[in-house]
Amino acid sequence: MSADATLRTPLLTLEPFGPKHLGQRYVSWLNDPEVVRHSEQRHRAHSLESCRAYAESFAGSPSGLWAMLTRQGGHVGNVTATVDAPNAVAELGILIGERGHWGRDLATQAWTALADHLFRARGLRKIEAGAMEENAAMLRVAHKLGMTPDGRRARRFVLDGREVDAVFFALFREDWLARHPLPPYGPNGEER
Repeated sequence: MSADATLRTPLLTLEPFGPKHLGQRYVSWLNDPEVVRHSEQRHRAHSLESCRAYAESFAGSPSGLWAMLTRQGGHVGNVTATVDAPNAVAELGILIGERGHWGRDLATQAWTALADHLFRARGLRKIEAGAMEENAAMLRVAHKLGMTPDGRRARRFVLDGREVDAVFFALFREDWLARHPLPPYGPNGEER
């Protein structure tokens, strides 16, 4: 699949991740304990080289990595779709690195645009997401997208010395298309 499409929402442009998105700003997000608090990225130190290797790991694969840009052009985060092509399933991931952009509905818009693209243009049948049970922001995004519970792994993570469950959500193509007979965003990102 690769990230080959540029997607637009009212607040964002999602464009295929490229060399211009790779810099110290991106590395700093991954090394910020607050940004990666609910991510397994919190367990390692990141460098320009490790981020480059991660971005390059998508080349030639069915998966994709997009840079999230505000409509003014600022790179504020990334979104991923890890695709299991034989099963027509994608697992979505997101990182909004610029803390000043938290709570502005960017994650919901990014995932809405990406889900619609994966279902309509790529013909995938299921989208999955997982999070720590305490990641309230991610749980809100899953709820806003209409994702349904898809399992739990008890005491999967350790956060601040406490055991925390992993919770999973799913979204199915037929349900999405029934709720969205037209794409939610027009070609310029306007809401429909």
